[in-house]
Amino acid sequence: MHELAEAVTSSHPYDRYCGAHMAALHASAAVVAARAVPAAPTRRRPRSVWDLLYREAPELADWAAYFASGATRRAAAQAGLPNAVTDAEAAELAREAEVYLGVVAQLLGLPFQDGLPLGSGDQAAS
Repeated sequence: MHELAEAVTSSHPYDRYCGAHMAALHASAAVVAARAVPAAPTRRRPRSVWDLLYREAPELADWAAYFASGATRRAAAQAGLPNAVTDAEAAELAREAEVYLGVVAQLLGLPFQDGLPLGSGDQAAS
């Protein structure tokens, strides 16, 4: 949650987008860690956390697809590519990430307090 709170206060949309996406990624990793049954090591190709989330928590499949679809954009923003992310896209992802973190907290039986300052740094907000 701290990661998302820090991201939404950034003045740059790239930082807001990347921070929100990483917060969702870390929350997903927590779900996978809580749900996965340890298995013998294999020489299979590493899988993304979104693929693992889909397998370990099928009820979060829509969220996995949503955040997986933003991974390329996050990488472009992290690389500093021009026009990788708009203010509106960063604001939307931050809002969705906050909702998702609440869903994950409930799923894991953890406390969650929403109400991040999502308007901070968001010139696209109405």
